[in-house]
Amino acid sequence: MTRMYKFVRKTWNPFVGCKFDCKYCWARRMARRLKCDLCQLFIPHLHEERLKKIPKHKNGIVFVCDMGDISHAVLFGIEKIIEAVKQAQETSNTTYFFETKNPTVYYTCILRYDLKPDQTIVSTTIETNREELVEKVSLAPPPKVRYQSMKLLDWPRKHVSIEPVMDFDPEIVFKWITEIEPECVSVGYDNYNNCLPEPPLDKVLSLIEALESSGINVERKTIREPWK
Repeated sequence: MTRMYKFVRKTWNPFVGCKFDCKYCWARRMARRLKCDLCQLFIPHLHEERLKKIPKHKNGIVFVCDMGDISHAVLFGIEKIIEAVKQAQETSNTTYFFETKNPTVYYTCILRYDLKPDQTIVSTTIETNREELVEKVSLAPPPKVRYQSMKLLDWPRKHVSIEPVMDFDPEIVFKWITEIEPECVSVGYDNYNNCLPEPPLDKVLSLIEALESSGINVERKTIREPWK
């Protein structure tokens, strides 16, 4: 089970790997323990043998591809993954959760393949609004691009992860999140001592309070004083 979100009950990884090379990536570390050579190197690839083993959960959420970024699966059979989810939704009430640092992929997969809106949650990570901080630790698209893609996405169930949080401008991040209109936001500090440029605790707590006051559900992850 993933450590990322308390609301996730099962994970399913027919696709593994990522090219964004995020300095703080826990999945890359975990993949080194796996038997597959490509998994160990975190090279994006599809495990077709897992497509028919999609899990279901009566009252919980299944995280699709938490061991990679689903946007890279476009070249490796993302349509097979989406079709498996679609078939599972036709025979169960399971909700499937997708997350990516390149949410433009949702326009070509989630919308195109007619997944059930009430059983599909789409998410992105926005660690900060400051592009210069992201550029130092990741090759992922700039946070503003992620925000714009999620804001314009016509989908009822959205989620945003502000984890691991890096220093940010409160007014901008609050504006971005409220315009995306997520049903839930997960907020937390780095768990692995990656020496990230972290914000003061009071700034994070103020953002959480502001989001909650606006009616957004906030999942509080690791909330602590920043590491020196």
